[in-house]
Amino acid sequence: MAEVYYPDISNDFSEGSPGTMFIEMASYIGDVLSFYTDAQVQETFLQYAQERENIYALAYTLGYVPAVTNPSSVNLEIFQQIPAGTNGSPDYNYALRITKNSTFLPNNNSGVSFLIQDDVNFAFSSSADPTEQTVYATIAGGTQPDTYLLKKTVKAISAEIKIKSFSIGAAERFKTLSLDDSNIIGIQSIVDSDGNSYTEVPYLAQETVFEEVANNEANDPDLKQYSGQVPFLLRTKKVSKRFVTRFKSNQQLEIQFGAGATSGDDTTIIPNPDNIGLGIRDGRSLLDKSFDPSNFLYTKAYGEVPSNTTLTVTYLVGGGIKSNTPSNTINRLGSVTSIPTRGGLNAALLTNARNSIACNNPQPATGGGSGDSLQDIKLNAVANFASQKRTVTKEDYIFRTLAMPPQFGKVSKAYIVQDTQIYPNTNNVISNPNALNLYTLGFDLNGKLTTLAEAAKINLATYLEQFRMLTDAINIKNASIINFKINFDITVRSGYANDRVLLACINNLRRYFNIDNWQINQPINISDITNIIYNVDGVQTLKNLTFENIFGENKGYSKFKYNFESATRDNIIYPALDPSIFELKYPNTDIVGRVTT
Repeated sequence: MAEVYYPDISNDFSEGSPGTMFIEMASYIGDVLSFYTDAQVQETFLQYAQERENIYALAYTLGYVPAVTNPSSVNLEIFQQIPAGTNGSPDYNYALRITKNSTFLPNNNSGVSFLIQDDVNFAFSSSADPTEQTVYATIAGGTQPDTYLLKKTVKAISAEIKIKSFSIGAAERFKTLSLDDSNIIGIQSIVDSDGNSYTEVPYLAQETVFEEVANNEANDPDLKQYSGQVPFLLRTKKVSKRFVTRFKSNQQLEIQFGAGATSGDDTTIIPNPDNIGLGIRDGRSLLDKSFDPSNFLYTKAYGEVPSNTTLTVTYLVGGGIKSNTPSNTINRLGSVTSIPTRGGLNAALLTNARNSIACNNPQPATGGGSGDSLQDIKLNAVANFASQKRTVTKEDYIFRTLAMPPQFGKVSKAYIVQDTQIYPNTNNVISNPNALNLYTLGFDLNGKLTTLAEAAKINLATYLEQFRMLTDAINIKNASIINFKINFDITVRSGYANDRVLLACINNLRRYFNIDNWQINQPINISDITNIIYNVDGVQTLKNLTFENIFGENKGYSKFKYNFESATRDNIIYPALDPSIFELKYPNTDIVGRVTT
């Protein structure tokens, strides 16, 4: 190129000439700069980034928090013995409460410990958290119970609690602390020397968080009556003391606080416009005063920053492949704190109750791993951003409803439809675009369908508040329960035992109508029932298959009447126009089969 365009400047273009050397040097520098420019641009796109630091930064931009370790989880069975009362029934006065953060250990001395994150209260029982009881021992020479065995099932994770303190001096905006432990699972709590707690939030601008409080007389006397079904109430509260966390590329955990560097009111930094220039006699007029537009960074809009205090950080570490533990091996007590739920108890009996605490894992602990790889972070970040925390579609609302933590009231069935309204001055029914009707049901202690307690509905409304669209009003209603009975006659082939064939038919129907398999507004296909019976080995013919509605709360059934005959079209039994669900409530008595000849 130089020879063509600059023939008069240089006429020596041999490989060893100074001109060629300078041209090659300039070309090399240009090529290197181009390479680094391309590499830098590539690192700004998550799918093409290669540097760990950049991948982490881009993931946080999309709202995804990478995991540096994955703890294993297990359903842990915890046992306790209580004495029998004078009438032979369990004396629940000696039922204990095992506090959260109690640890349980495997018998293989692997160094792994399993921690429970919720209290275990043997004195409390609900459909979401049942307490199972069996007779453990009887009085010698008789059948009267002497001791009962109580069992609770609770989720535990492989984790160890660690504590670290930080001395904080003068206020520093967006103060940052680092935890240099490996395999950090997350923060449990941060408390300053004055006893003030700091709350973790997804981002510093979020000032409202959920708070769970016990459902008792002090917190809500009107909802206390539902404490058996809803042990906790879900409330929202504003938190000025808050922080965010993020893992750095070296897997250290970074804690960042807000920017509120003053304990005074924010109006001292940014005056309230409602109080400026109102023209009120003797009032303040600050219209002639200039304000620094960056002052908002010093307000509590991003939370308060700690100052002149000592922060105590409690966090969890653990996880990894080694935390995956075989079944029936977690049977040693670690650091367990048990508290009696009553006072004035016999000391010896209370000691026996505490000494009787035991544990076991009937299933293995699984899920432990080494955390997200770089490829995992890329894929998970994109998926997390796509799903977002919102409810838009019907499936979104049902998923979020069923995902509400069970301590606030367990929702077992959910169905959502657009609300309707009657057009003014007419009888025309039209859709209401601004409201949705959410129909729900729960389970009672016996696993039967029931309406949600009022406390659970209030908790659900509070829970959905963070996900719903601004223009969506949600009406939480009860779905109708239609109880029914099945009658059928069969003939049995020669060589088959009548009782065994009939029992097989009943068991197959029992499994088919298991309420876990049924949803609100799901019809009954009579052809499916016919096939279920005919597929039983030994059945020759099926006759007189009928469905009968059973109702009456005094009989233990739903109050709703339903005409199965009029609801049947083309061999399909349809539910009611109002959202409802079919329930075969008592299979032992509501499935009636006969063998005829």
